[in-house]
Amino acid sequence: MTPQAKADWIAADWGTSNLRIWALDSGGGELAHRSSGKGMGTLGRDEFEPALLELIEDVLRPDARTPVIICGMAGSRQGWAEAPYKTVPCAPPSLTDATHVKAEDPRLDVRILPGIKQLKPADVMRGEETQIAGFLAENADFTGTLCLPGTHSKWVALQDGVVERFRTCMTGELFALLSAHSVLRHSLSESQLDNAAFEVAVQECAERPQAIAANLFGIRAAGLVADLSPEAARARLSGLLIGAELAAMKQDFDLSKVMLLGSDKLAKAYRSALGCLGHQAVLLDADAITLSGLSLAYSSYQKVSS
Repeated sequence: MTPQAKADWIAADWGTSNLRIWALDSGGGELAHRSSGKGMGTLGRDEFEPALLELIEDVLRPDARTPVIICGMAGSRQGWAEAPYKTVPCAPPSLTDATHVKAEDPRLDVRILPGIKQLKPADVMRGEETQIAGFLAENADFTGTLCLPGTHSKWVALQDGVVERFRTCMTGELFALLSAHSVLRHSLSESQLDNAAFEVAVQECAERPQAIAANLFGIRAAGLVADLSPEAARARLSGLLIGAELAAMKQDFDLSKVMLLGSDKLAKAYRSALGCLGHQAVLLDADAITLSGLSLAYSSYQKVSS
């Protein structure tokens, strides 16, 4: 068996539910890409370092300190070490803003990048700011709107490399709660949805978002008395929630051309929703952009260390 090559540095995206790492050489070549379900939400403070070592032990050099640059919830108040927020308007945080964590293992040199906060209206992000930095590395003069779909979707207004403002929408979490724990669970398919029903629901709720509470129960009623299929019901739930989100965001963000950081089904659903409302959206690879943002931080580490 070929011995595992040793990393020059480690990039990590540590979310609430998952940990993802990339072991990289000095030129950015990927030696390993791994993940585990040991997100911030499952760990006590003394469990972060062991969880990290489970994924990277075999790529560490035995006789040197390996830089580990982390973004995401590991820097939250409940995380490994709190990395204080920067406040908008601001450029995305860099390595100079990072919190240096004292690791027990002498082979580790751990830095956690901070998130961004907004005071009015109150909002926070952790992890997405590194994706924004990665996006700006290729689009330094971009002015417009980024959308980062997820359990808690982020909408970000950028002006010449500065995060001017942002808002978070709990649309993904609402969908999960309603589909699994409300009366609607009896009406929905497990995973399949009807694209046409999705688009109708997006348009309906974007035009009349104030009716969403009644329209949500209408999904259940239509399944009982109007032959709404489980696939159409699931699509309608998704479309109503995303339509309501778009109706709210159009008040504060330019939706005419949105850059969507994501390439999964959810990001494609947002692109479809924007499209049926007449807005253009461009899909970008969120994983690649996250790694690009972490690589920027490593470039700064190299300059500081040299």
